[in-house]
Amino acid sequence: MSHVAPVESPFRQPKAVWAVAFACVISFMGIGLVDPILPALAGQLKATPSQVELLFTSYLVVTAVMMLVTGWVSSRIGAKRTLIAGLVIIVVFAGLAGATDSIGGIIGFRAGWGLGNALFIATSLSVIVASASGGFAGAIVLYETALGLGIATGPLLGGVLGNISWRGPFFGVSALMAISLVATMVLLPPTPAPTRRESITEPIKALRHRSLATTSVVGLLYNWGFFTLLGYSPFLMHLSAIRLGLVFFGWGVLVAIFAVWGAPALKASFGTPRTLYGNFILLAVVLAVIGIWPDKPTVVIVAVIVAGAFVGVNNTLVTTAVMSIAPVERPVASATYGFVRFIGGGLAPFVAAKLVEHFNVHVPFLIGTATLLAAAVTLSTVHSALEAADRGEVSQPELDDLDRIEREHQDQVAVGLGNQD
Repeated sequence: MSHVAPVESPFRQPKAVWAVAFACVISFMGIGLVDPILPALAGQLKATPSQVELLFTSYLVVTAVMMLVTGWVSSRIGAKRTLIAGLVIIVVFAGLAGATDSIGGIIGFRAGWGLGNALFIATSLSVIVASASGGFAGAIVLYETALGLGIATGPLLGGVLGNISWRGPFFGVSALMAISLVATMVLLPPTPAPTRRESITEPIKALRHRSLATTSVVGLLYNWGFFTLLGYSPFLMHLSAIRLGLVFFGWGVLVAIFAVWGAPALKASFGTPRTLYGNFILLAVVLAVIGIWPDKPTVVIVAVIVAGAFVGVNNTLVTTAVMSIAPVERPVASATYGFVRFIGGGLAPFVAAKLVEHFNVHVPFLIGTATLLAAAVTLSTVHSALEAADRGEVSQPELDDLDRIEREHQDQVAVGLGNQD
């Protein structure tokens, strides 16, 4: 029997993979979608900056907590049903956020949106890893491409629609996610029945593994600095919604370019740990620049756009590092890592606004600078494990059986996907 050699390009995929990837793009739009309308929301709804920043906090903290139960859910109802449930929840709550008339209502509906986001994000990563052509590395590139495109286009869409009405971005995401829902239902074949039911406590118990706990803390520290920049910098630029959207579009384009092309090139030249050390330090410099000159809009705008390059490299390599050295199944590692890092991302914008209210605008960005430097120091404690992963060595013996199970799962999914083409 002859076998067709697997396609290595991460951009030649079955239709079902593209359907999930498209939904990922729209989902990631939700992260930066509200950036251009934050000042408008504060003005039109008579809200303080800290109240407006709760749009990030409610969304990301709920996403973080619900990451702990995504594996429990998907191992009982299957990956496809979990994806569909997440998409339905996002469609409903994004639409409700656009229909409400109060900042409290938007915050609450963004929390519901975060529930759907958690179900979708954790499951979509495992589905893409299991079914994409090009192996694990190719799947991560495809996933990070979707993340980069979503982050780049989210603020632009938010700026364009927000220039018409602050409600526009919410209704826009609801409509696009409805399209993604239909595409996922039609194009994604039934996923294989889970081989076992995951315990709801597995993601928390996984933190007893030093490598996963350490890289998760790195993710928290990095996301604290990242979301301080993403969440509070719009208030420093004094721009209209459409111009804010263009600034963050430029930022997002660099995120996408460096996630897809920059990260692999730098990893090949310097290795994962050294590349990440350099990126954490450079991103810390960017936050320090904003912290020193927050009253100069041009400096803030340039710094935010430049930060996109470092964010893109970090997003790809930190995700790859976690998945490469975590001594647990990848869906569990994804849930654990997502829980810890999104806690940092969710709290940072709200804390930043409170620090500005009680001290001054310099403080949150200088704290973000410190957390990024702390991320580099923390990452250095697993330096040898990261280098071993770069060499293709598996330092945890218990991964052997897990890899075998995952390969069998990939074969099952590949058969199903192949029948759809």
